[in-house]
Amino acid sequence: MANESLDLGQLRTFVAIADHGGFGRAATALHLSQPAVSQHVRLLEKRLRRTLVEKDGRRTRFTASGERLLIEARQILAAHDEALARLDATTLPPVTIGSTETAAEQVLPRLLTTLRDAYPGRGVQFHIDRSTQMTEAVLKGSIDLAVLLGFAGDTHGQLVGTLPLRWYSAPARPVPQREQSLSLVAYREPCGMRQRALRRLAEAGHRVEVTAESTSLEGVIAAARAGLGVAVLPSAGVTPHGLVQRHDLPDLGVIGVHLATRKDLDAELAATAMNALEGFFDAAPASRLAG
Repeated sequence: MANESLDLGQLRTFVAIADHGGFGRAATALHLSQPAVSQHVRLLEKRLRRTLVEKDGRRTRFTASGERLLIEARQILAAHDEALARLDATTLPPVTIGSTETAAEQVLPRLLTTLRDAYPGRGVQFHIDRSTQMTEAVLKGSIDLAVLLGFAGDTHGQLVGTLPLRWYSAPARPVPQREQSLSLVAYREPCGMRQRALRRLAEAGHRVEVTAESTSLEGVIAAARAGLGVAVLPSAGVTPHGLVQRHDLPDLGVIGVHLATRKDLDAELAATAMNALEGFFDAAPASRLAG
C-alpha cells in the first residue's frame, strides 16, 4: 500500500457527492454519468479496503470511514489546487510597466506594491524612458501599461491626477532681474515642461537662455544642483536633494499623470493599476485629483 496513491479525480467525485447531495446531482455537476460516479466510489472503497457509503432507505449516507475520508479529501484537494494556482502564476508572463523618469520615483512604488499584492508570484518588469517612447511601446503592445506625464490633449491614456510643477535651483542661485537673461536647465526636446517654462517666463518678461539640457532626470537635477540654471520639475511634496524650491518665478500650473494601457490588456489588471494610481493621489497631500 505504501506505493499506492489516491486518485484526485475520484476524491473530487467523492466530495461532490457531499456538496451536491447525492450521486445523481454530483454526476450532473461533474458532467459524468451516474455509473461513473458510482465506479469512483467503489474504486476508493477498494483502495482503502473499507465501506465509505451505505444505503439508508432510498438514500445513501457516508459511513464513519466515509466522513473521515471526506475531511482528508477536502484538505488534499485544497492543497493541490493552491499549489497548481501558484505554479500557474509563475508561468504567466511578467507585467511590463513603462514610466517616465519624472513619474517613476514618486508614483511607481505604490503601483508596484499594489500589483505584487494582487498578483503574488507574477513578475514585474520596468521600462523607464521618455513619454514619446513609452507611448509608442504601449501602442505597439511591447509593454502592458505606462505612467505618463503630459498636458491635456498631448498625452495618450486616461488622466488619473495632476502634480504641481515647481521651479528648483541650487541654494546659492541669485534671483534674476527681469532685464537679465535667466538660465534654464531642461529636458532635451520634445518636452512639454520645457515649452511651458519658456512660455511662462517669456510672458513674465524674462529673457531666457537654455544653458544645459539632458535626456535624463538625473542630468537635469545635476545641472541645476551645479548652479547652471533653474529647472522645472513635477512635485508630490519632496524637494530633490541639493535643490531649493523657487517662489520668485511665474506659476507653472500642473501636469497630468496618465495611465496608458495596451489595447488587449486584461481588464482586471488595468483596473488594479488604475486603483493604485488613484490611491496615490488620494494619499499625496501635494497633488490634486483630476476632474
